[in-house]
Amino acid sequence: MPQSAGPNVEFSSRWIQSIVLTFVVGFAILGYLAIRIYRDSPPVPARVVSKSGQTVFTGEDIRAGQEAFLTYGLMQYGSVYGHGAYLGPDFTADYLHRLAVEMHRAYGGGAAADERTRRELRENRYDPANDVLTWTDAQAGAFEALHQHYAAEVMDRQASGGGGLGPHAIQDPAVSRRIVAFIAWTAWTAAATRPGRPHSYTNNWPPEDLVGNRLTQEAVVWSTLSIIVLLGGIGLLLTCFGRYSSVLGWHADESRRVRFRDPSEISLTPSQRATAWYFAVVAVMFLAQSLLGGAVAHYHAETGGFFGYDLARLLPYNLARTWHLQLALFWLVASFLAAGIFLAPVIAGSEPGGQRFLTFALLGALFVVVVGSLAGEAASYKGMIQGSARPVVGAQGWEYLDLGRFWQWLLVLGLVIWCVILFRGLRQKLQAEHYANLPHLFFYSALSIPLFYAVGLLAHPRTDFAIADFWRFWVVHLWVEDFLELFTTVMVAYIFVLLGIVSAKTATRVVYLDILLYSVGGVVGTMHHMYFSGTPAIHMALGAFFSAAEVIPLTFLTVEAWTFLQLGARQQEGAEQYQFPHRWGVMFLVAVGFWNFLGAGVFGFLINLPVISYYEIGTQLTANHAHGAMMGVYGMLAVSLLVFCLRYYLRAEDWSERMVSFSFWALNLGLAWMVFANLFPIGVLQLADVVTNGYWHARSIEFFEQHTYIEWMRLPGDAAVILGTLPLVYLTAKSVFRMRPQRPLQEQAAPVFREAQLLTEVRG
Repeated sequence: MPQSAGPNVEFSSRWIQSIVLTFVVGFAILGYLAIRIYRDSPPVPARVVSKSGQTVFTGEDIRAGQEAFLTYGLMQYGSVYGHGAYLGPDFTADYLHRLAVEMHRAYGGGAAADERTRRELRENRYDPANDVLTWTDAQAGAFEALHQHYAAEVMDRQASGGGGLGPHAIQDPAVSRRIVAFIAWTAWTAAATRPGRPHSYTNNWPPEDLVGNRLTQEAVVWSTLSIIVLLGGIGLLLTCFGRYSSVLGWHADESRRVRFRDPSEISLTPSQRATAWYFAVVAVMFLAQSLLGGAVAHYHAETGGFFGYDLARLLPYNLARTWHLQLALFWLVASFLAAGIFLAPVIAGSEPGGQRFLTFALLGALFVVVVGSLAGEAASYKGMIQGSARPVVGAQGWEYLDLGRFWQWLLVLGLVIWCVILFRGLRQKLQAEHYANLPHLFFYSALSIPLFYAVGLLAHPRTDFAIADFWRFWVVHLWVEDFLELFTTVMVAYIFVLLGIVSAKTATRVVYLDILLYSVGGVVGTMHHMYFSGTPAIHMALGAFFSAAEVIPLTFLTVEAWTFLQLGARQQEGAEQYQFPHRWGVMFLVAVGFWNFLGAGVFGFLINLPVISYYEIGTQLTANHAHGAMMGVYGMLAVSLLVFCLRYYLRAEDWSERMVSFSFWALNLGLAWMVFANLFPIGVLQLADVVTNGYWHARSIEFFEQHTYIEWMRLPGDAAVILGTLPLVYLTAKSVFRMRPQRPLQEQAAPVFREAQLLTEVRG
């Protein structure tokens, strides 16, 4: 039976019951999978010995090697288990292939050597009782040869050449030996048969004929079931949407008519004026991140330099890519923090004292984290920080969690301070509203952001790789793709309410539906990142099955976006005399809908199927999805929020429709050029090369050198995105130094706004 959820809002308690049920079930499954990964992750033996009894390396060497691999930035140069960067080799696949070749040569070549090499690599000679792994003498001999190869060709090469790391990246032979011990251990897990199973610890990844690694039956079966889930789910969703769309309340909103207020009519609170500095910092970081992205991409086109200059000596590839990824996360998060602070007084109708001070204090803390973490990463990669301090104030080196643990803790603290700012601003409103109404949903979603980012602290550079990867992807997937998505959904819903396009009742129902749809597939779907990094087969089965459902809400959002736009167009009919002040803010939201379906949905599902991920993980098809989803969805949304707020900071004479229009088209066309002229086609060629020549070959620098013409094709797209950031830098600088004047506003808990009246006045 419907019950009151606050002023003018009615909803059924079944919404909450359904959402709670899906969350409980989803996290219960994740809890079970966490137990399995701790129990069944590949063992790290105390010693690895040859059959003749000599110690090759120890478990401490493996763990220290993993830490060095990460803190020297090798995961941002190449990858292991397909996770990491794309210029260097996948060290797991590359070592495994070279190991098989060395053993084949040692056994004299021919069919008999093929069979013996395959049999010895597949055999699991780990003794859990003594915690000792025994290798054949050929495996042990190959390790010594490959240690020399990686030390000379990757870690301590004499010149930059085409490596991207620069000369003498890691000079200490003891460190390089431990790193190769870690790489060799990952290759062992990729070939040795998991006890009680017919496949390796990595579900037979990477594909390698010399070892006998081929697709498992689980990969084929669960890929097939994933497609059935996708098609059936979309069909069911569209049927329900057509049958019950009136429940959302679209038709009831058609009668609403609005007058769009001129931004100059609006008085801003002190904290809202302070957020202009956030967006100025956002624009500068966006520009820096775009420039670094161009440098990273150029390494693929001209592996030995930058238009003839040896860039790797000054800015090696791994450092450029680390900063590129970290700045992306920083400017996106900063934009969302600023938008949350900006909207809080509008939602509450008032602002308590001290909010401006807290807002600037948070900005200062973020500045310390950004500058400190970037400097620490550079110092760590260049060997300027030694010992236990490297992962603390230097770099942890996990992709997307590269910053040192000290900076990670500070960022979590900053996010908590942000929640305090929001709570202080919303407290009176929260007390007056039902716990399931939009203001509470806004605050709950904000609380999830520091909570799920903090989970990344469970991944330490010495933690067993499969276990650390499990927690790392809670951040990469659950934090970014689920709960950050939830917060942005609530923010966008509130903006549509403020625009007068929909009522609070309709927006609340849409938010509930989105939460329900995302939680069905998104929570357990986290596992689709970990098919081949040492997790048991059940992680692949459940990850494939549930991640297919992640595309379903994206389909719904596409339909929903068009409904919003059509409704908004009808609202403006007959009211041309009232100019709509947020055309380009809404246009960026339209771009979010487009890239959400294409980048996150289509390109995401393309690589999520185990049968495809087996061949393409760590190729440019992964980068294709990452750019389409991260920049296309979160980047465009962050810019939309920036443009939305700029209308209230700037004087009328300082606002430029032409500049924002240029930015919109440059960013979107530039991203489309990157995707369709470079990332997607080169990814398809890599996929074909994996099938033809092996995964190790498709990830080699030689492959990229054979296709430099496609890499050069990316240049116009990079240039367009860089140019598209310049108007944003210019306008945000104006918003700080030429903010429009207004009457002094007392910083006190007194009504400032009428709720939902910042942008519009409702007529009729």
